[in-house]
Amino acid sequence: MADKLYWVIYILALNCCREANTAKRNVLLIIADDAGFESEVYNNTAVHTPHLRALAQRSLVFRNAFTSVSSCSPSRSTILTGLPEHQNGMYGLHQDIHHFNSFDGVQSLPFLLRQANIQTGIIGKKHVGPGEVYPFDFAYTEENNSVLQVGRNITHIKVLVRKFLQARRADEQPFFLYVAFHDPHRCGHSQPQYGAFCEKFGNGESGMGRIPDWTPEHYTPDQVKVPYFIPDTPAARADLAAQYTTISRLDQGIGLVLKELWEAGFENNTLVMYSSDNGIPFPNGRTNLYWSGTAEPMLLSSPEHRQRWGEVSQAYVSLLDVTPTILDWFSVPYPEYRLWGRQRVALSGRSLLPALVSEPPWDTVFASQSLHEVTMYYPMRAVHQGSFRLVHNLNFRMPFPIDQDLYVSPTFQDLLNRTHSGQPTAWFKTLQQYYYRERWELYDVQGDPGETRNLASDPAHRHTLDTLREQLLKWQWATSDPWVCAPDAVLEAKMSPQCRPLYNDL
Repeated sequence: MADKLYWVIYILALNCCREANTAKRNVLLIIADDAGFESEVYNNTAVHTPHLRALAQRSLVFRNAFTSVSSCSPSRSTILTGLPEHQNGMYGLHQDIHHFNSFDGVQSLPFLLRQANIQTGIIGKKHVGPGEVYPFDFAYTEENNSVLQVGRNITHIKVLVRKFLQARRADEQPFFLYVAFHDPHRCGHSQPQYGAFCEKFGNGESGMGRIPDWTPEHYTPDQVKVPYFIPDTPAARADLAAQYTTISRLDQGIGLVLKELWEAGFENNTLVMYSSDNGIPFPNGRTNLYWSGTAEPMLLSSPEHRQRWGEVSQAYVSLLDVTPTILDWFSVPYPEYRLWGRQRVALSGRSLLPALVSEPPWDTVFASQSLHEVTMYYPMRAVHQGSFRLVHNLNFRMPFPIDQDLYVSPTFQDLLNRTHSGQPTAWFKTLQQYYYRERWELYDVQGDPGETRNLASDPAHRHTLDTLREQLLKWQWATSDPWVCAPDAVLEAKMSPQCRPLYNDL
């Protein structure tokens, strides 16, 4: 009864706002690359982020936002489709030899908005395909530019945003603009001359070039705030200090983008969303379905819902909610269609617009990961409900794989060397524990925020385990997960979908 009343209140309030604002609605979606909670918005006073702080004052700040997959291309595909990676087909990284793509029949957010005569633009990192599934009217990405220029050169990004917005003022069409910064992603494996996080790119030093609108901010290792899941060592602190410098570039870039939006006159009819794609690129972070790999910043700023500006929401939300939120904002319905003749495709997430009216009772999010790099096959599924997180490691007898740019990072190399030489690692777990995991991992994240005590075999938590397993399985069936029967059985989907047992003693 309470949920029904909540939705009635939301619909009445939303209709009131829409009647009061007759201007064409727009959306600006800002996505960082491998960013976490390194900002003053999330109480990290060690790093200076005035522009994110200013945006937060005009936003609803979500404290429990999560990615549905801790890997770049799969996550970006979920953002732009509202479908988990195992359903949209983007199982791993899109580029080069990895070459993963979404299924040809997927109807993505830019595809649906184009059909609704809404102009779409992307500036920065695209990292998804094929192009026919993710069409943008205005596109400056790694596909036709240097990703450093369209993703890190904040002056160039500013100019491109201005170009897009000027065209929208001329044609008076509603728009969806997706600005995908490449900061603070690591680049030590690909462009080591610029530093571990490309923190030297554009800083004006010899050979680095200069980004005119960037005033680099430098941090010392003793200034950084080390998260619990990162070894507190000199190497890791220096690594974090370099990351903070690129966070400051990201923050200044966000300020430039928002200034262009204001000066173009779109401040009062544009929904602004900010988040990141996955966990930060440190041990236990990106590629993991733990809190440290999935928890994300999320700001939602609506000029029509000022009553919650500056407030904090504890509701559990997901990057799977981005597409349904934007479709709701534009009043564009989600189509009825099927992939491969299977069950009807339905959005996994929900619109976040109700949260702009009053605090919703949302307490559950799901996650799905299959690969990162093509050699990193380690399928996992997870559900986080209330204070409990359940992770299912399908190939739990294999060692957990390590991605390339994390492997060569100063933090991980130091962790490897300390482990190999028998020195203290200052880490909260051993490499052996990190590589080899139990099939089921159940954590009470309220009592054990570090997720160090696996309760899956605890008889006292048997009911919780069974309940979460049932919910996770139900979600897998609802989203046509090809791994729904793994690792105990084979999926027979031709007639009546069912799991055929393997009797493999797992």
